[in-house]
Amino acid sequence: MAREITIDQEECLGCESCVEICPDVFGFDESEQKAYVKQLEGCDDDVIREAVDSCPAGCITFIPE
Repeated sequence: MAREITIDQEECLGCESCVEICPDVFGFDESEQKAYVKQLEGCDDDVIREAVDSCPAGCITFIPE
């Protein structure tokens, strides 16, 4: 199974905690005030899990390889 990272845009609060923790993987859309996945690579699994755990909305899903 390939690595998968998704953000439920309906649930995202726009807090940017995931972007602060792992800016290579997560970006922030200023016009929508929502986080998004820029790319699947750039942070190791532990850092991505930290970003997922930091999300107050619990809207990030991470499936490692």
